[in-house]
Amino acid sequence: MLRTLRIIIAAVFFIGITLLFLDFTGALHLWLGWMAKIQFLPAVLAMNTIVSAILLIITIIFGRVYCSTICPLGVMQDIISWIHGKTKKKNRFRFSYAPAKNWLRYPILVLFIIGLAVGGHSIAILIAPYSAYGRIASNLFAPLYQWGNNLLAWLAERAGSYAFYSTEVWIKSMPTFIIAASTFIIIFIIAWKGGRTYCNTVCPVGTILGFFSRYSMLAPVIDTEKCRNCQLCSRQCKASCIDVSNHTIDYSRCVACMDCIDTCKDGAISYTWRYGRKSCSKTTVMPAAQDSANDRNSIDKGRRAFMISSALATSAAIAKAQEIKGDGGLTDVSHAQKPQRKVSPVPAGAISLKNFTDHCTGCQLCVSICPNQVLRPSVSLNKLMLPEMSYERGYCRPECTKCSDVCPAGAIRPITVEEKSSIQIGHAVVDYEACVVNTDNVKCGNCARHCPAGAITMVRIDPDKEDSPRIPAVNEEKCIGCGACESLCPARPVTAIHVEGHEVHKTI
Repeated sequence: MLRTLRIIIAAVFFIGITLLFLDFTGALHLWLGWMAKIQFLPAVLAMNTIVSAILLIITIIFGRVYCSTICPLGVMQDIISWIHGKTKKKNRFRFSYAPAKNWLRYPILVLFIIGLAVGGHSIAILIAPYSAYGRIASNLFAPLYQWGNNLLAWLAERAGSYAFYSTEVWIKSMPTFIIAASTFIIIFIIAWKGGRTYCNTVCPVGTILGFFSRYSMLAPVIDTEKCRNCQLCSRQCKASCIDVSNHTIDYSRCVACMDCIDTCKDGAISYTWRYGRKSCSKTTVMPAAQDSANDRNSIDKGRRAFMISSALATSAAIAKAQEIKGDGGLTDVSHAQKPQRKVSPVPAGAISLKNFTDHCTGCQLCVSICPNQVLRPSVSLNKLMLPEMSYERGYCRPECTKCSDVCPAGAIRPITVEEKSSIQIGHAVVDYEACVVNTDNVKCGNCARHCPAGAITMVRIDPDKEDSPRIPAVNEEKCIGCGACESLCPARPVTAIHVEGHEVHKTI
């Protein structure tokens, strides 16, 4: 029954969190947004001490149930491993006990913490479980979901129904897409062959929780009087942490999946109180330094492939966005090229560029939910995978606060519509040489007409001539950096006006 309960809870969390990344309407976040906020790393970066403390207390009491039920990447590995186990009968019992690779997992944790501390987020979040799954869901699963939605919209339209509406599917960042695809392939291979090897060797969250689960109050316990050393529990343990020959369990790696309890035919394993049991005195915690010399010389191919592919993906070439989109369904217009900005804007609610990079997990949840296609993963090496704003496909509407509503890590603080309208994330800069008023000798004023803050006015080139052509002038004190002027500027290939971000936001 415990195993069934664990599977039900895991299914609820996995489906719920996946839907958060697939739902481009934002409707589900009102009901399921809390699932992202109770993920371990986002809670820590958001300095949510209540959630962080609850997760640690749960681990101390029940063991690593977080890894087996709440973490979407862990559940995904279980699904992959389960599918492999069903392919052939002989694969049902394909695991065996292996000593912990502490010589690898602890250095990875140290590098992860150092990366977060010194600002190397792009490397640190590369192996963070929630972030990795978010990139997989938003870059690989979401396009399939959106294509399916567009097919239903096409069919509904021909049936005279508007129950669905189509959405544009495009690759927001080629390097991030490559990283997401590489991560999925490597984790798939590791889970297919070794079950929870990634969780117990690479994952920093798994290592941290392993410190606490080592002394968990409730855990699977082997009854030495009933055990007949049949090895069934060890062969079913996807964490490879049950040493039947010594009747020991490495609780730092056990994810409390209850598979061993379900497999044991003699009732020799039970999920119970660990301390003060006389008949199970041999069930102890595995020492941290119980690695053999052979294990020190053999690195699992899947883990090595993960590190190599991650490094290659990090240096992937920068890709441009797609070049064509429909303008209101009337005509096709070419997208402007992305301008060279000194500072890329980050959303209102981020407070500052430093606060944003210090807290962002790179999960892409805000990118997935952005209705105006303004947010996308950065392609800069120093901010790789962290969201940034660009206005080739739309602008940041003052009445939209969806990114701040869904961010689980505190990188984008919750704000109201009224607050957003007064937060200056950047200011517009005009390139008069590229303005169509000068290049094509035509009237325009598109930027001034669409500025929601009234920060742009059209002034005469020659103030002494009433018939002189008018060009835009920006009042930087009123500009909020929404990008409406840049998005709607007709100049090509680079717009004549663009937004420069501010490192520290201010209220105007």
